Amino acid sequence: MQDIEPFYHWRHIYISEEDKRSPFYGRIYSEFEFSNTIYNYYIHPQWDDFGSSTLYLKVLLADYDEKYAIIELIGEWNDAIENDIMELKREVLDCFMNQGIYKFILIGENVLTFHSDSSDYYEELYEDITEHNGWVVCLNLPQHTLSDFKQARLQRYIHFLELENWRTYKPFHLFKKVENELVKLLSG
Repeated sequence: MQDIEPFYHWRHIYISEEDKRSPFYGRIYSEFEFSNTIYNYYIHPQWDDFGSSTLYLKVLLADYDEKYAIIELIGEWNDAIENDIMELKREVLDCFMNQGIYKFILIGENVLTFHSDSSDYYEELYEDITEHNGWVVCLNLPQHTLSDFKQARLQRYIHFLELENWRTYKPFHLFKKVENELVKLLSG
């Protein structure tokens, strides 16, 4: 897992630790010191800790004018023990919502498993974002992880999409592609 780095080809556009409105503003990273782990496996030091011991993230882009954020995730999403959705909402998403961002693309291709619990925080998140015409899209979850989310009936609160080659898009074009796919899905 230490070889899996957050996507870095947009760093010339946005760096979360340099964004004064980001919850990760001022963070300093080591390229050589691996300290964060998921269970007994070290992960690349560029991933951000937000309060979960099994799920980490990287804010790839926050666009305050267009009101969206793209966040990449890695690890195990565990609501049963870690209450990861609560941590994600309180420590990251709420910070961006306070800055006017209500549309979130969560890239989940490195989310290895999901353990559900209550849907309360998903409902709360859904209410908070839809009040402002927002949404949450989880992009490219592995099939078994996607099945776990759907089994927990969370597709009522989070939309799930597949988009091959998302890395080839520029951030705004990825946002528009996801938004257009979501409109097709909802009108459908």
